[in-house]
Amino acid sequence: MNLLSDAEALAGELSALRRELHQIPEVGLLLPQTQARILKALEGLDLEITTGESTTSVVAVLRGGQPGPAVLLRGDMDALPVTEQNDLEYRSTNGSMHACGHDLHVAGLVGAARLLAARREEIKGSVIFMFQPGEETCGGARYMLEEGLLEAAGVPVVAACAIHVFPGELGQLQYKTGPAMASANELHVTFHGRGGHGSKPSTAIDPVPALLDYGSQLQVMVTRRFNVFDPVVASITRLSAGEAINVIPPEASLSATVRTLSDESIAAFRQEATHLAESIAAAHHCTATVDFDEQYPVTVNDGPQTEQAAAWAAELLGAENVVEVPTPLMGSEDFSFVAREVPGTFLFLACSPPGTDLETATYNHSPLVLFDDAVLPRQAALLADFAIRRLDQEA
Repeated sequence: MNLLSDAEALAGELSALRRELHQIPEVGLLLPQTQARILKALEGLDLEITTGESTTSVVAVLRGGQPGPAVLLRGDMDALPVTEQNDLEYRSTNGSMHACGHDLHVAGLVGAARLLAARREEIKGSVIFMFQPGEETCGGARYMLEEGLLEAAGVPVVAACAIHVFPGELGQLQYKTGPAMASANELHVTFHGRGGHGSKPSTAIDPVPALLDYGSQLQVMVTRRFNVFDPVVASITRLSAGEAINVIPPEASLSATVRTLSDESIAAFRQEATHLAESIAAAHHCTATVDFDEQYPVTVNDGPQTEQAAAWAAELLGAENVVEVPTPLMGSEDFSFVAREVPGTFLFLACSPPGTDLETATYNHSPLVLFDDAVLPRQAALLADFAIRRLDQEA
């Protein structure tokens, strides 16, 4: 099909799009400039395009020349509230940054749309292009699903695929079957006591010792109550108590980010963290309020489909450039919401600039992270190849 060579012919156009997006990063669910640039890039491709009602999402449907089901390809489009520190001609200057590479994801998905539109007659079904805002913090995929994303083509969606960039050897594709990325959850615990003067703690009920005790025991709980082969990561990232030095506050609270690799661990953590808080509060004559917010579920890759995708990628890129990783990432992804509805395949594509010291390279979300847009033809070709071959399987 010469997909890769055709994608290379688009390299300049895709790089220009990526760099334009890099200069106008937008955060959250409402990304009007980004949406407008995507719509412009899709002009002339004979796609059925709809835009979101509650977000600035873009859904584009390509009808193949032959009947069949649909495959969904996703590219997230939001940035982060990070001030860029790279010295680039196309650096962001508005206080936000595409520090997670979503500008590449958009450009790569536009490239896939161009490749597939040129092959419309050989496609046995439809392809849904999902340009999604709000991946970083807002769960934008949920809004798109609620607005009928999976019904956009009017036929069943049999598979979904997304590719995420990260620092590493340029062009290397990595994959993991089963759980590939962790769930994201937030734990908020407040201990309620009785305030008083710092010089007379016996006349107060001090919630601060309870908070400190809980922070320590939470880590013990994680290592003792959960199987090491179904890991939980709980990181306390915020502490809050009084303001005045000489005042015992009436309340003290903490917040933590909690990552798990199974739904069972999520349920168990909620129960154990609540029991621990209530027990420690009682020991300190306090009460406790616990709020556990489940944000993104575990991203689970469909095993057979992902193994097949890796085999297709090896044919396209060379077997030496496709690597199965042994463990999941404890970061999270809201592609997980899509993968709960249809068989999902979430892949990782490395794209550090040549000459980068990979041992010390900054990672995603850093104000200094660098991605090489020379990877875009490979990203576009991988997505297009997946769509064509996966639909062929259903024929």
